Amino acid sequence: MTSTRREILIRSIGAAAAAATPSLALAREAPGEFSSNEVVNNGHKFFGSVSRGLAQGIEKATKRWGRPNAYILGQEGSGAFIGGLRYGEGQMYTRNAGDRKVYWQGPSIGFDVGADGDRTMMLVYNLPAVDGIYRRFGGLDGSAYLVGGFGFTALTADQVVVVPIRSGVGARLGLNLGYLKFTPNSTWNPL
Repeated sequence: MTSTRREILIRSIGAAAAAATPSLALAREAPGEFSSNEVVNNGHKFFGSVSRGLAQGIEKATKRWGRPNAYILGQEGSGAFIGGLRYGEGQMYTRNAGDRKVYWQGPSIGFDVGADGDRTMMLVYNLPAVDGIYRRFGGLDGSAYLVGGFGFTALTADQVVVVPIRSGVGARLGLNLGYLKFTPNSTWNPL
């Protein structure tokens, strides 16, 4: 049976569109793990001169939670005077389940004052599927630096742990309780 040009064109466009969009199965597949060396090497490229602090942060996180199965590289800004807000965006990398653009935002409350802009690497542990990042992760955060600083904390939701490692500039002092909400699209709503 012969196909018309139109049928051939429609089939080829459909095949190209299917190849260009990530499959649903990929989004549901559990990401593979990264070794500590892979994460440290990518962190060195991203952070540059603060490599020693980055390596120590990754080493501590790896000892506590094992090997991450995803990580996020991005930037964020935050400010606080008792209550605070944090907004960020970045790229989430996985070994075998694809990469995704992610955005995060969240409120905090506590004894906290100041503002900062950071380059951020987030190690993600126990992520069941790529879409499992789109939720709220709560935790306790502390900051103490003038002009610049480096630090990390841990946020959790169910069994998933997100460890933000931040290096930035600003002036910040405090301790707060809050959460980060990850979304596939940018939003100003931190709640």
